[in-house]
Amino acid sequence: MTKHRWLFVLLVVCILAQQTAAQQAPVPTPGVIRINVNLVQVDAVVTDSKGKPVTNLTAEDFEVLQDGKAQKIRNFEFVRVTNALENMALPSVLPRPRDPKVPAPTPPPVSNLKPEQVRRTIALVVDDIALSFDGTVHVREALRKWVDTEMQQDDLVSIVRTNAAMGALQQFTNDKRLLYTAIDLLRFQPGRVGAGGFAAFTPAPMMVDDAEGNAVPVTGPDTTVFDMELQSAYLTGSYNAISYVIQGLRELPGRKSLILFSEDLSLPSIDSTGQQRRSIEDRLRLLADEANRSSVVIYAIDPRGSAYTGPTASDNLTGRSETEIASMINGRAAQYIASQDGMALLTQRTGGLFFSGNNDLVSPLRKAVDDGNGYYLMGYTPDESTFETKMDLLKYHSIKVKVKRPGLTVRSRTGFFGLSDARPDAPKTPQAQIAKALVSPFTTADVHVRLTTLFQHSEAEGSSLKTLLYFDARDLTFSETPDGAHTATVDIAIVTFNENGDPSQAVNKSVALRIPKDDYEAVLRQGLIHTASVPIKKAGPYQLRVAVRDATSSKLGSAMQFVDVPNVKNGRMVVSGIAVARNPVLPGAAEGTPAVRIFKTGEAISYVYEILNARTDSNDKTQLETMMRLYREGEIVYEGPPSALNLVNERDARRVAVTSQLQLTKVTPGNYAMQVIVFDRLRKDRVASQAIDFEVRQ
Repeated sequence: MTKHRWLFVLLVVCILAQQTAAQQAPVPTPGVIRINVNLVQVDAVVTDSKGKPVTNLTAEDFEVLQDGKAQKIRNFEFVRVTNALENMALPSVLPRPRDPKVPAPTPPPVSNLKPEQVRRTIALVVDDIALSFDGTVHVREALRKWVDTEMQQDDLVSIVRTNAAMGALQQFTNDKRLLYTAIDLLRFQPGRVGAGGFAAFTPAPMMVDDAEGNAVPVTGPDTTVFDMELQSAYLTGSYNAISYVIQGLRELPGRKSLILFSEDLSLPSIDSTGQQRRSIEDRLRLLADEANRSSVVIYAIDPRGSAYTGPTASDNLTGRSETEIASMINGRAAQYIASQDGMALLTQRTGGLFFSGNNDLVSPLRKAVDDGNGYYLMGYTPDESTFETKMDLLKYHSIKVKVKRPGLTVRSRTGFFGLSDARPDAPKTPQAQIAKALVSPFTTADVHVRLTTLFQHSEAEGSSLKTLLYFDARDLTFSETPDGAHTATVDIAIVTFNENGDPSQAVNKSVALRIPKDDYEAVLRQGLIHTASVPIKKAGPYQLRVAVRDATSSKLGSAMQFVDVPNVKNGRMVVSGIAVARNPVLPGAAEGTPAVRIFKTGEAISYVYEILNARTDSNDKTQLETMMRLYREGEIVYEGPPSALNLVNERDARRVAVTSQLQLTKVTPGNYAMQVIVFDRLRKDRVASQAIDFEVRQ
């Protein structure tokens, strides 16, 4: 199949998943939201003054308004998901927590649930690029407690990270063993939230006299613009990840709960180029509309608890006046409130709940999950003009559900776009299956995949993403030839999605493997590494997704990585991706390579990267400085001082290759992230950075 044909198949699947033609839809099945020309059906939860569910209402107790106009309720029912509605009040004493020193008991194997057996479908979405180190720890503890004591046998649950590979540990499952393993993999990721949640206060700058005797502050490199752009890119990644989760939930039966853990879902209005984004209102409406059509209710939990915005032990207030300190504290308070805006609006528009200020995360998590145990489903016939367009623009329609009985509170979805809803059939061909795996975060991971993505740029080819794809050869189906060799065919599809969730580039190939007889056992032990280059025509944030399919058994595996591609053409200094490898490299070993960054304590590693668009002075000399930070579980365990980069040949400062080493002497086993920071003293935008993660074992 040609590249253009592959891209066509992918686009068809994407269109079917996100857009529908205005056509007559069948009578809806119970428990599912519908929006079409014959019926608009919405769900609602009613509680009393104590927050307990009310389950005995009739259609006469409700009023539904579309765009302020009352509608005649045509369909009405109460959907009871579980029989525990009367017991939904929270216990005054939580179950005794498990001793962390004692391993959790391994539950017995469970069989896969059939669709009719599923009672609750729950996506626990951890926005790990928007969690502090403490927040990550608290979320991990809360999820384990909930799985320990609250998860029911007929629950279908998935734990998804917004910056993680799509693999076996992120499928929907009722097997607690997989969920425990997924929870243990939740770790702090350097992102748009620092290790402590707020940036530390810094001392007042030292003052020196200039040539005219005036006191001027001595300041380091100004990273404000760079930090804002990086925050915006990470935020876009979180919004897109939530959208992908909703798309994956769409095809699952019934009403679904998406519970988001995040410390920052603010609402930026300007991108890194200074151009106005799609309005905040439209962005949120589109995401909420997508959730509504997928029968998804969004809940959000801010794990920061009772946030303290005053000075802490990590702050250094030396030389700061009382006015400056008060201003910095007020800035933290404003930042805290703004960070919750997106969470509050998304939950309100999908009929969910937003929880903040809770130091115990198990309580709001239980409330969010149990909120879907029962709900009212009511429908009405919309006006003919509901699905009309004006100048090819869809109209947004508001919905308001009222309950007539006094003392009761109702929550429901707040609106939809005038687009008739129709759901696509499941893909049947191999090509369609692969395409669906690329747009779904919940594909089956029968082929275990590890993905590494490195940004690179050349004058001849422009910007691209070099993908290093490692997969377990034991998951493939090999055939033996008469001479003892083993053959297999693997279909590989790589697609980048831009900040709007649209596919932008695709690389597709079918790889025929032939392993000589003498190498077969070694390949099974070591796995296989495949490299490919994906051209990127426009700078910006991307999600790169990979699907691998064994042609013989039809097994699928997928992986995803968020990448922010900088603009090299505008002359700004950038740092390429960082390649990390054991030094010396062991021939034939997958571990210790740039694709499988697993090292042992005591080993030496080399890392290589390029600095693009550095400047030179009048003597054709650069003034570059580099420094390296090493993180372990969110804490900086090493930070080297800035050191001048001495170059042998500075004739072409547009591309400076840097090679360095790191000795893992006495390094504690665990997961690490290494950040390289480059300063250019000849530029105003003088800072750029890049990071890579790796694992150290004993």
